[in-house]
Amino acid sequence: MTEARTPGRAPVGYADAGVNIDAGNDFVEALKPIVRTTRRPGSDAELGGFGGLFDLARTGYRDPLLVSATDGVGTKLRIAIETGILDTVGIDLVAMNVNDIVAQGAEPLFFLDYFATGRIEAGAAVDIVAGIAHGCRLAGCALIGGETAEMPGFYEPKEFDLAGFAVGAVERERVLPRPDVAAGDVILGLASSGVHSNGFSLVRLVVARTETPYDFPSPFGDGHLGRALLTPTRIYVKPLLAALREPGRVKALAHITGGGFVDNIPRALPRSLAARIDLAAVNVPPVFRWLAEAGPIAEAEMLRTFNCGVGMIVVVKAEAADAVAAILETAGETVFRLGRVEPREDAPVVFDGALDLRLG
Repeated sequence: MTEARTPGRAPVGYADAGVNIDAGNDFVEALKPIVRTTRRPGSDAELGGFGGLFDLARTGYRDPLLVSATDGVGTKLRIAIETGILDTVGIDLVAMNVNDIVAQGAEPLFFLDYFATGRIEAGAAVDIVAGIAHGCRLAGCALIGGETAEMPGFYEPKEFDLAGFAVGAVERERVLPRPDVAAGDVILGLASSGVHSNGFSLVRLVVARTETPYDFPSPFGDGHLGRALLTPTRIYVKPLLAALREPGRVKALAHITGGGFVDNIPRALPRSLAARIDLAAVNVPPVFRWLAEAGPIAEAEMLRTFNCGVGMIVVVKAEAADAVAAILETAGETVFRLGRVEPREDAPVVFDGALDLRLG
């Protein structure tokens, strides 16, 4: 093979452009024992092939439909980058995908991630992927592969972006929402762990307006503000799968993400029906009270932007509401009885009462 040379110039390689192939390979080797902790039936969770393999036959489904999702963490990553707190955003990444999958009644089976950065820093990168593996264990899905892209000149050395891709399965006759959602069904809400991973452009604007550094004590909780805002998104998969084992009780689920109550609840309802929500039944976490006061942010904007304390909506048969709530509470969830389904007259979501947004 003939080498191309320019007179008077030393040869250059990929490392001179800022990409260290050896460091990338070392990083993958460091990840292998972490990834193995996500093994489950259908996957040995080993890295190294050109694609991730999953054996659907080993999962026991009879007539499955596959359900896929892809999402990221959004501008919450900016807080992680600025604070150097990197051990939670991987959980967020998994949560945003698997919570969407279980909202269709499906069990998440496997997950892949895309991690792009200006320069691979082994310690920081391992923290991020360890968080992804932890999220996969919480969801019961296998981390079967991913991509790490070192992109100097596109990202600054400590900057990065994350995207995730998940696939789940559900028996054909158990896909949600069910076609029999009807007026009189009860609406339950599952408590969120905080802001989750939506609305952080507005969160960051409020922080900037208050001129509160991320390493200052949190004005709404324990610890520093940055750590408090990086509380990871709650993963609802295993409690909801436990509730779904009793067929017919749970009719629909809605993951409360961007768009809040207003845009997400209607996704689980037929066009002829509306959700009537009692806002006074919501136990609003202190972070939302602080945002509303410090912004200031009006209640209508809060309901359209944030989960306000409810990360998942569960629509159930009225006579099964107490039993489903008990299953979810036994599995560790905090359950609110939020309202009911009724015939739609105008808006798809009707609010009664008001959120308690008083701080202190």
